[in-house]
Amino acid sequence: MSAVRALLFDLDGTLIHSMPLHHESWRLWHAQQGLPFDEDGFFAATAGRSNAEILADLFPQHDALQRAAMAEAKEALYRELAATQLTLVPGAHELLAAAAAHGVACAICTAAPPGNIELALTRFALGERVQAITSPADGLRGKPHPDIFLAAAARLGVECAHCLVLEDAPLGVEAARRAGMRAFALTTTLPAEAFAAFPNLIGVAHDLAAFDLEPLLRDPTHA
Repeated sequence: MSAVRALLFDLDGTLIHSMPLHHESWRLWHAQQGLPFDEDGFFAATAGRSNAEILADLFPQHDALQRAAMAEAKEALYRELAATQLTLVPGAHELLAAAAAHGVACAICTAAPPGNIELALTRFALGERVQAITSPADGLRGKPHPDIFLAAAARLGVECAHCLVLEDAPLGVEAARRAGMRAFALTTTLPAEAFAAFPNLIGVAHDLAAFDLEPLLRDPTHA
């Protein structure tokens, strides 16, 4: 197993405990539109995908401008909630600090829109700890496509075999698999069973406080 030289973090549900706020903002948005909302299935079907991709599936009859307006309305609801309620996933700052101490590069790889990314960066000073941020705003496809992770690896100058993806969504773990990267899953939103089928998964934990970086820094072929 190759030593880890870069950590590629999803944002929502991985670095920040935002998924309940996204769920609530989607619920509120559907209610405002007079639409039914699938409480159980929505996250599993959409986590890791961009709003453009989600809304294109939900509303194929609308054009891109109409869907962009829908997305902005939903994200405005999210940011209103997040401004006062957003918290970090336990262990996030400590893991980022440990990575810096060991010379491990870090990136945020997320489907979140720029306004949401900026809110998290500002609220928790995350920008001081990461060397790259990739998202669909860069013209990249959302997960399960590997684009966001491949772009981050390229920007960090780290080979895919030496990257570890940290994710809370099966679509993200699948994107890591397609990128040729290992993944570590958090059960902040879904149970461990949701990730059991992925061959690139090396571990599962409830939060980042349970993640042990040091054993992954050693390359057993050069022990």
